[in-house]
This record gives sequence, C-alpha cells and structure tokens, in this order.
Amino acid sequence: MTTPSASATAMHHSLTVLLVNAFTDNGSGGNPAGVVLDAPDLTCEQKTDIACQVGYSETAFVQTGSDADFHVEFFTPEGEVDFCGHATLATFSAMRDQGHLQPGRYTQKTKAGILGIEIETDVVRMEQTLPHTRPGPAVDTVSRALGISEAAIRDTQLPIETVSTGLPDILVPVASGFLARLQPDFQRMAEYSRDFNTIGFHVFELSENETLTAHCRNFAPLYGIDEEAATGSAGGALSCYLAQHVFPGKHQFRFEQGLAMGSPSSIEATLEYSGQSITRVSVQGKAAVIGQRRIAYP
Repeated sequence: MTTPSASATAMHHSLTVLLVNAFTDNGSGGNPAGVVLDAPDLTCEQKTDIACQVGYSETAFVQTGSDADFHVEFFTPEGEVDFCGHATLATFSAMRDQGHLQPGRYTQKTKAGILGIEIETDVVRMEQTLPHTRPGPAVDTVSRALGISEAAIRDTQLPIETVSTGLPDILVPVASGFLARLQPDFQRMAEYSRDFNTIGFHVFELSENETLTAHCRNFAPLYGIDEEAATGSAGGALSCYLAQHVFPGKHQFRFEQGLAMGSPSSIEATLEYSGQSITRVSVQGKAAVIGQRRIAYP
C-alpha cells in the first residue's frame, strides 16, 4: 500500500478567485485585484499564501457580515492591510456583475471601519474614513527615495504630508514634468515607509487639463508592491490634501494613474463639507471581471 507524499497532501483545498480590473478608463487599463466570494474560514497565513499565488497587489476575501452587509479583508502578497480602494471597487463590481447584488446601498466591515458602498449600473462608489493628517518625511529624505532633486518638490510650494482616509500614504507633490522622470529607490522607500508607519508613497503632479485634477504614481514596496496602476485609498487621501492646500471647498476630483505602467486608470473622488470641515469622503470608478483562477492552498 502506498501513502501520499507530503507535497500531495499539503495542497488539499482549493477555491476560485475572480480576477477583476478596477478603475478602468474607457474599458481599458485599471489595476487588477483578486476577489474571493463566500470565503471559507482561513488563517492569515493561508490568505497571504493565496494572495501571493494570485500575484496582484491585493486580493479581497468576502464573507456575509452580521454587523454590516459584508465583512471584507484585504491581503497583499506580504500580508494583511486595513483597507484597499481598488479591491473594494473590484469586489462590489464583481458581485453586481455576477448577479449577487442589485444596484443599491450596502455596507462593508473592514479593519478601517464600517464603510458605505453605493452600487450603480456602471460604477461603484465607496465611502472612506475622514482624513487623518500628520507631517511627512523631510524633502531631502523623499527626494533620495524618488531619485529626483529637492527643487522638483520644493518648487511646488506644497508640503509633504502623510494622509489617511483608510490607509496612510506619504503624499508628495512634484513640479510639472517630473512625475514621469522618477527613479524610485524601492529599498529606501520600504525603509522610510516602515520608519514613518505608512503604506507607501503617492506622488502627484497637478494637471493642466481642466477635466483632470492630477496625474499620480503610487509605490508600496514595503508590501511587495513596487508600483500599482490605481490606488483608491490614496485617491481619497489626495482629494482631502488638495482641498486643504490647493482647491478649498472643491467637491469633485479626477485622478489619472498608471500611465507609467502602460495601464492608465481613472479614479474619481467626491468630498462633502459642513462649513470648511470635510464630512464625507467617497471614491468611485468602473471595474470589469477579466477571468478567474482556481487556487490550491494548504
């Protein structure tokens, strides 16, 4: 009688992961996320392993909730994060397109809190947390990480700040023409992200196009993401930053991201106010299911 080998018995479970492009622009581009609907009870190690096999910047694990409509967890190939904008968009767009949800209002419980979701026929709008802002690293530190001169940042006359509407990112303004010329030092970025307790760097250049607020690039090598094509959480944070420093009282923002990766993405953010105080932050976009994978895990 033969006994199964250790390798044969190690992988004895499997599940289906939907592959979804989020924040697509006119049906193309976008940032892919994995989505596991009706996720079984899994350990953090199992979910990290699945996210690693999927190979995208984030994979969402979805369960029906008790204190919210859904409980959603987000994992990078390196481990769990509190929130992910593009994976949220991917999750609820997929549930709509797969016939699990009708357009309407829902709630998701995340480690960033219980947040509202509005599903429409072609877009999904996600609520984010109200902004929390703290000082960012010094200009010389950031310029070394980005591989550009200090003047490229200083000439904007805007501050470097760490802003969170669910996840903290270091927001870095650069002068016109410099966004495409960054030479990121991913090891330094990872070290600084750890030192300053942030996910990564969100670098932006204000747009001269009236229909577009800013061009952006996002780097999170500490979490195994050298660069990604669309970052919903950072879109919410950047809209709050710009309302504070550049466009006081502005309600609607549109960001382009992913151009340097050949995957242009469109992210829209909306702010609501009471007086001068922001009372609601939401980010919206479009997404499309592009396939699925069967993943085996121990």
